[in-house]
Amino acid sequence: MLVVHGAWLPGAGLVVWAEDSALPPQAPRRPGRAPRERPHPFAADHAALAAALASAGPQTGTPSARPASAPSQSTGPHAPAAAEPGSVLLRLPTRAGSPADSPELVRPAVAEPVRGPVTLAGWRAFALRYAPADALALLRAAGDRAGVPGATLRHLAELAGFAVDLVRRGRVLPGVAGAPEPRPTAFRPLDGASAAPRAAGPGRAGEVGARAVWRPLLTGADAAWARSLALALPPAGRAAAADVPAGELVADALDALTDAAARAALTRTVLTQGGRRSGAVPAWLAALTAPDGGFTAERVALDALAAELDDWQRDAAGGAVRASFRLVEPAVDPIADALAAALDPTAATDTDATAATATADATDDSGGPGGGAETGSAAAGRWRVEFGLQAADEPGLVVEAGHVWRSPHAPSGLAGRLDSPQETLLAELGRASRLWPELDTALRTATPEALELDVEGAHRFLREGAPVLHAAGFGVLLPGWWRRPSARLGARLQARSRTAPGTVAAADGGFGLDALVDYRWEVSLGDEPISAEELAALAELKTPLVRLRGRWVELDPGRLAAGLRLLRSAGELTVADLLRLGLAEADSADALPVLEVVADGALGDLLAGQAERRLVPLDPPPAFAGTLRPYQRRGLAWLAFLQSLGLGGVLADDMGLGKTVQLLALFAGDPADAGPTLLVCPMSLVGNWQREAARFAPKLRVHVHHGAERARGDDFVAAVHAADLVLTTYSVAARDAVDLAGIDWHRVVVDEAQAIKNASTRQAEAVRALPARHRIAVTGTPVENRLADLWSIMQFANPGLLGPAASFKKAYAEPIERHGDAEAAERLRRMTGPFVLRRLKTDSSIISDLPEKLEMEVLCNLTAEQAALYRAVVDDMMARIESTDGIERRGLVLAAMTRLKQVCNHPAQLLRDGSALPDRSGKLARLEEILDEVLAAGEKALLFTQYAEFGGMLRGHLSARFGREVLFLHGGVGKADRDAMVTRFQSDAGPPLFVLSLKAGGTGLTLTAANHVVHVDRWWNPAVEDQATDRAFRIGQRRRVQVRKFVCAGTVEEKVAAMIAEKRSLAASVVGTGEQWVTELSTERLRELFALEAGAVVE
Repeated sequence: MLVVHGAWLPGAGLVVWAEDSALPPQAPRRPGRAPRERPHPFAADHAALAAALASAGPQTGTPSARPASAPSQSTGPHAPAAAEPGSVLLRLPTRAGSPADSPELVRPAVAEPVRGPVTLAGWRAFALRYAPADALALLRAAGDRAGVPGATLRHLAELAGFAVDLVRRGRVLPGVAGAPEPRPTAFRPLDGASAAPRAAGPGRAGEVGARAVWRPLLTGADAAWARSLALALPPAGRAAAADVPAGELVADALDALTDAAARAALTRTVLTQGGRRSGAVPAWLAALTAPDGGFTAERVALDALAAELDDWQRDAAGGAVRASFRLVEPAVDPIADALAAALDPTAATDTDATAATATADATDDSGGPGGGAETGSAAAGRWRVEFGLQAADEPGLVVEAGHVWRSPHAPSGLAGRLDSPQETLLAELGRASRLWPELDTALRTATPEALELDVEGAHRFLREGAPVLHAAGFGVLLPGWWRRPSARLGARLQARSRTAPGTVAAADGGFGLDALVDYRWEVSLGDEPISAEELAALAELKTPLVRLRGRWVELDPGRLAAGLRLLRSAGELTVADLLRLGLAEADSADALPVLEVVADGALGDLLAGQAERRLVPLDPPPAFAGTLRPYQRRGLAWLAFLQSLGLGGVLADDMGLGKTVQLLALFAGDPADAGPTLLVCPMSLVGNWQREAARFAPKLRVHVHHGAERARGDDFVAAVHAADLVLTTYSVAARDAVDLAGIDWHRVVVDEAQAIKNASTRQAEAVRALPARHRIAVTGTPVENRLADLWSIMQFANPGLLGPAASFKKAYAEPIERHGDAEAAERLRRMTGPFVLRRLKTDSSIISDLPEKLEMEVLCNLTAEQAALYRAVVDDMMARIESTDGIERRGLVLAAMTRLKQVCNHPAQLLRDGSALPDRSGKLARLEEILDEVLAAGEKALLFTQYAEFGGMLRGHLSARFGREVLFLHGGVGKADRDAMVTRFQSDAGPPLFVLSLKAGGTGLTLTAANHVVHVDRWWNPAVEDQATDRAFRIGQRRRVQVRKFVCAGTVEEKVAAMIAEKRSLAASVVGTGEQWVTELSTERLRELFALEAGAVVE
């Protein structure tokens, strides 16, 4: 495998390099002192790197003859990216003369542990360099590449996405920068010259070179997000620029990527200034859309332009006070409104108006006396946009412009925030007029207080002016009705199936996606239906805003026409069309949004996300040799129901609830001529599926397609046709994609579906390409890190349901993850809910007979030897941390964390001297006490450690201590041995103790013979620890499971353990965990965290 890394070099752009797991990890030993830089022993060469950057489509990252300093003209998400080959000097953690593997690198075999201290050393790796425009294209498609993206590349991809988002929302401002100056970087082109941007050529006499640039406008949430991205920079992100602070490095990358994104969005635009053709401003405007942004101008004119633009940027960033704009509705005659209500009982008045909530995008329900004129009347009165000053940190504090003009002193509410309120208001209004030129009319007066508008102008302000002003950081207050669904027309679809309505058992047959249903449309305003006559009358008004039934309504001609067409249509449509209408978004701006789809029977239940609860539980077929619990029978009915509709599903029951048996019951009920089912899973689960199939569905003919001797060609086709269930692994599915895609599968199932969460990987693409009539994804965590994971899994289960990845990211991922958009989250839940079944085993209504899981934290004391080593490590590492900074400091902090955790486990783990284990570790002594009780009771235990080396020590010591065989599973154990270990442990006569490394044994295994779980050391990731615990706490467990988590009192372990509960609460929100946050702590705070507290030692 190749793990691809990225490094940003200020002034040079993006440099990409990769680790190759197939290359030897050790650098050749050379006599004498280590040189300043050495060739990286397992860095991929240019050809392998280019292949790793290749996407599934025709675009590649192949090195180009075109210099990277000359950006390409195509910078879309999948544009070809031109690269300049060369090498990059990296300062990387090094042990025993070789660079350490990155966390993402997985080697094919477990190597002997490398001993020795960790230092930072220089390593030169093959690399490709990309100019910002090409870097943007590559980073936007980072997930679509063949290589595995490392943390640095993922971080840069997030930066690129942020830059594109800023441009999309208009959060950029033009600026001017000096001509780039050559500067040395860590990148060395193949010709040996230092990579640096080229300076602009000289212009005419008296002119100097400069660059027109687009800069990000960072205020509010955007500024906070930019700070978060700087703090989140992985330490390896500075490996090629260790002398550049993290904040400066991220700012430079964001500036360059934002400039590239803005130019990509303006490729067909040429900015001009009136009729002027010469001078600094016209040249600057033209350069804003030019590929390189270079231009020349006279020094005096250039300085004046730069000063004005800098003032604009500074003003846009905002201060303590900002201008506010409040839209006030025209006054309405209450008598006419009351008369309209009397003549038309349905003409309800908008009486729920409340006071304005003065936030940046607040709504204001207090404008105007309220009430409404006759139903459907056009707005004849004048609208007003009232000006004011608003405290930026207290949006509820607004002072009207009239009050500002009447007094030259700061109003009492704004005292201390500004000195010259009148000058501030004028400056703010002038800045706003650049964004919304219609304000110029009001600014012709000396003391502007408001802008008078007709109804068309008010609508333009609502639709165009308000969003622009809000995005620029101004306060905007709009009427409350503007954000309500009742202010816009929508459609409701009434559908009725031609079969008998009601609850269905979803047993056999069904009606299929191409079955017909009767339907009719209803157009409504909020909850109130609108007749065709009313719609026609509204269309005749030719105005964008009207009073209808006592409320303001926006009238869009396109949507009015669409509503009329819908009301005139009725008839029949297919079930597939019904589902798309009910779950998808409107496909054009003129289309009426579908507010609701009302269907009868099973279709209605599916659209409402209630299918599993309403379906009649389905008894397992006679060929199933087992018993299903009630919730499992409902799950079986849900799976069969979706299958009858030709739809896929995501079975996401909590770990231990028996997803395997529900699927085997489904498989066992297939008719003889249904065709084969392909099940793709990790290698560690193939044996488990074989055993469970033989136990619960013994009549199923199972074929395992795995291993070097697996069938191929005609033999493979014959083997598949002779089987009911074909088991294979994700790696084989990628390698044998052509053979597997040549089979007409009845069903394709992916177990541990998080393996395809990265949609661009070869295995994800191969699995999605498999033809099947029914698809099922099985996972305990449908969303792990990003909503893109959910998209990838749903794209497998129901292709196209969530739309293309790019539109999904724009409509859902970015608004939800970056801005916490609750409406987008609700829309996403509505679209995915019918196809995801998730039940939790802690819910007593789901399963009442699962034994209680008792979790406890076990505090262990250090021995005197441990305490002395602990203090020595703290003193040594803190002295080194205090004398370093940057990436070297981060590396030392992480190394200190690792060493302290090793001391807490056992001195021999830190010293690596092969010394004896007894009587030297408080954890080991407590473990022996617990295991004495476990073995005396005739019970079994699982012992988890994150260190494979320490696991080996435990196996030897515990075997000698108790005179029993102790099993040990780590990443170097092959499939056959792993399956044999699991079988032996699960048997009554099998070994009672099982030591497992957390990474190798924390997922995918059923080890219910154990009812004790001990986490000897902590991973500090609640989700990972929970998955490991669930090896025992799952279906088939008949006893209470006791989970013990060891923590050394008074040490860094106890202090960080407090973080675990917080991280556990964040797991549902998919917040990453780990130890990187520690590297950002101050030296004083680190000393407090590492310090050994009183009471930690036991003699």
